[in-house]
Amino acid sequence: MEEILRMEAHEIAAAVRAGKLSARTVLEATLERIAAVDGIPGRIGGDPEAEPDKIHAFITRTAERARAQADAVDAKIAAGEDPGPLAGVPFTVKDIFVVEGTPSTAASRILANYIGPYTATPVERMEAAGGVMLGKVNLDEFTFGSSSESSAFKPTPRNPWDTSRVPGGSSGGSAAAVAAGEGWLSLGTDTAGSIRQPAAFCGVVGLKPTYGRVSRYGLIAFGSSLDTPGPIARSVRDAALMLQVIAGRDPHDATSAAVPVPDYLAALEKDVRGLRVGLSPDYFRIVRAEGGELVEEPLPAEIKQAVLDTAERLANMGVEIVEDVPMPHNRYGIPAYFVIARVEAASNLHRYDGVKYGYRTPDRVADMREMYRKSRGQGFGLQPKLRILMGMYVSAAQYSERYYQRALQVRTLIRRDFEAIFDPEGKYRLDALLTPTTPTAAFPMGAVYGDSVLMQYADQLTVAANHAGVPGISVPVTTDADGLPLGVQLLGRDFDEATILRLARAVEDAVDFKPQITQIAQK
Repeated sequence: MEEILRMEAHEIAAAVRAGKLSARTVLEATLERIAAVDGIPGRIGGDPEAEPDKIHAFITRTAERARAQADAVDAKIAAGEDPGPLAGVPFTVKDIFVVEGTPSTAASRILANYIGPYTATPVERMEAAGGVMLGKVNLDEFTFGSSSESSAFKPTPRNPWDTSRVPGGSSGGSAAAVAAGEGWLSLGTDTAGSIRQPAAFCGVVGLKPTYGRVSRYGLIAFGSSLDTPGPIARSVRDAALMLQVIAGRDPHDATSAAVPVPDYLAALEKDVRGLRVGLSPDYFRIVRAEGGELVEEPLPAEIKQAVLDTAERLANMGVEIVEDVPMPHNRYGIPAYFVIARVEAASNLHRYDGVKYGYRTPDRVADMREMYRKSRGQGFGLQPKLRILMGMYVSAAQYSERYYQRALQVRTLIRRDFEAIFDPEGKYRLDALLTPTTPTAAFPMGAVYGDSVLMQYADQLTVAANHAGVPGISVPVTTDADGLPLGVQLLGRDFDEATILRLARAVEDAVDFKPQITQIAQK
């Protein structure tokens, strides 16, 4: 089993397609790994302190579905047919995607009894490519959070590097599962950094594609102008392979882009010599709110040094490093996100009313208004309630110009910052911007949860890419003084995932960082 678990997804697929491994053998090794390290799945009313040495990545496991899929892959190979580029590769799905016949909960009580009537396009494409779905993994409720602790399904996921630490969020279950060897790939979503931040915390690769590159059909919406599905993987090559499968126009999603999808795997083989990569002093500062003002302080030294060391490695490969690239509006990314995301969340959450689907209060009610109030009051957790209230407040007629319209203007300014640095005729002419992914390593469970403002600032180095819609990838490069992984981020031009993947692969090769899938003892 250990030999299989140490392989990468593209190696698994190649071995299965060549008949050197069977998809069923790979699956059973993975299920054995899950049984050893994951512990009890999260559930409504579960004990948040249960099995503190386990990962608890899952809400729902779909072992029999996975066995049927693995057997179908093996049958195709036996018949001389091509099962697809993900042949026999086990993967997990963040439980914010609808999958036919499975509970599709968004980690909320209000959808705990909802069974998906269809399958989200990215999941459908992975299964059609020969992938084997292991189940649905835990997350922050409706993706509202940066630690996965807001999930209504307890216990919530833990970090495989140190189970007293959070795995990040909202795609915490996805990152934890990949890092712990519970599947090779996971489908996550990124609204303010929810793929890249947990990837950095768990020492794996997380890719946020350009907005519109991957279909959102079947994604339970949070912030519709920000949500972006994407891969979490053990390596850059595996992330490229997964993106190759899920990217492309979808007639079910009007926001998916009709832009040709290049050969990402071929792009990885190109030399990085001559590419221009920028460093911005605006990403070497932490911004926090204090007394109604934004206060800046320096980034922790070891995180800044990880970026500078990465830049030096790239320079040694012939990459041109451009310093002092201005990104002046990055500091306003989180305040603007606070407003825009909450307005969109409040709108999207109105559909959960106890009438059409999901949770309905068991209490006796006098009228429909009371049924709405009790169903939503009992079904939503604290974070959805806070976002509904704030979203309705800042979008109200008397406050919209003061908050919502101003936040949209700030988003435009952030977008213009990226347009300026990537302009091929401009001063900087960058191919990518190199930054830290997070301002800290993974923090202890319970240390930040409950402080919504402080929690949100965990995403302050990732959120600007969501405002601008540009692609970004987080790659693990080193560990901190406590032995926890640190990641760096590469941000690129619209629909130019190929270039940041190429640079990320060069970084990966240079640092030789190894994911710690055997960090947890077999039991």
